[in-house]
Amino acid sequence: MKIQEADAKTLLVAQGLPVPDWEVAHTVPEARAAAERILAAGAGAVVIKAQVLVGGRGKAGGVKLASSPDEAEAVAAAILGMDIKGITVRKVLVAAAADIAREFYMSAVLDRAERRILLMGSAEGGVEIEQVAVDHPEAIIRHHADPLLGLLDYQAREFAFAMGLGGHLKAAVAIAKGLVRTMLAYDADLVEINPLAIVRETGPDGASVERLVCLDAKVTLDDSALPRHPGLEALRDPDEEDPADREAREAGLTFIKLDGTIGCMVNGAGLAMTTMDLVKRAGGEPANFLDIGGGARADKVAAAMRIILGDPKVDAILVNIFGGITRGDEVARGLIDARAVQERDVPMVVRIVGTNAAEAAVLLGQANFATAASLDDAAAQAVAASRGAAPQGATS
Repeated sequence: MKIQEADAKTLLVAQGLPVPDWEVAHTVPEARAAAERILAAGAGAVVIKAQVLVGGRGKAGGVKLASSPDEAEAVAAAILGMDIKGITVRKVLVAAAADIAREFYMSAVLDRAERRILLMGSAEGGVEIEQVAVDHPEAIIRHHADPLLGLLDYQAREFAFAMGLGGHLKAAVAIAKGLVRTMLAYDADLVEINPLAIVRETGPDGASVERLVCLDAKVTLDDSALPRHPGLEALRDPDEEDPADREAREAGLTFIKLDGTIGCMVNGAGLAMTTMDLVKRAGGEPANFLDIGGGARADKVAAAMRIILGDPKVDAILVNIFGGITRGDEVARGLIDARAVQERDVPMVVRIVGTNAAEAAVLLGQANFATAASLDDAAAQAVAASRGAAPQGATS
């Protein structure tokens, strides 16, 4: 689950990381009032940033400076409601514009291959780090945190020196350790700061001082761990979630949209992967990964069918159910109910084995569903149906 920049910054602040103050505005008057408060506190200008979960906000005109309340009002009016990569801007972040001396990149990410948290950094911050990794891979510094002890002090110091942050060693060490701490505290997959910046500020005596701060933040949370963090679910932005993903989540389905034309409905992640592999081996391309889970009842099956049919590219559907906890007759009833209300006619091949498979076969036969005796047969029929051939309808 991706969360907005302002919410990501809130999580960083909770873990003690240095993040400049900000306000969130949903309307133009709110943005103007926020700018007035920030400018009155001594800021020379404010930055107004669109809060959307896509990259390239600046290039799209979603990040602008304003030096007065009137200008902030005009900027907010231009950004709120604008479309950035298909997403409408509904709120903006307002903060004091920073006097940046130098920008860096720092992140903590889950390295599944190593089963550890990987800390990455680069002196080339403020740009797309993916491009830096392609053009200058040597510019990316990597350190793995210990899976039990976390990022140790000596590792954080080595990391800071390698990034060229020896002059801000204490702050850099605290931030590096804070990123790993944030990962662990919220079960995050990614915690990213870009840019991590050295900013010039005016000290209490009027002299200019430099400070290392987190100017931007990106956090991705592990959806599977959200039950352990009830408060984080409220940070989900439904406006920026794909409707199919939202419906699947609300129905308790595991769904991932792909680029193929054959919709797949399966129970169990391993069986779903096998089904997709066999579809490809038969010459087709799966349109999705969809796991209805164990014990799925008719209403859940019907919801899964609606999601699959919501993809206009789907021109055939393969249903592969192994009944253990899941009852085959319940799945059959769900399929029958779903077909009765579906808005377009898409050929479907069904294979159900296991618990109550015989009862399912009777129900499907009475409803004139095409069935298959084996998974290979089902995949072949689905691919053929996708190409215009009528399913054979072998009884399982």
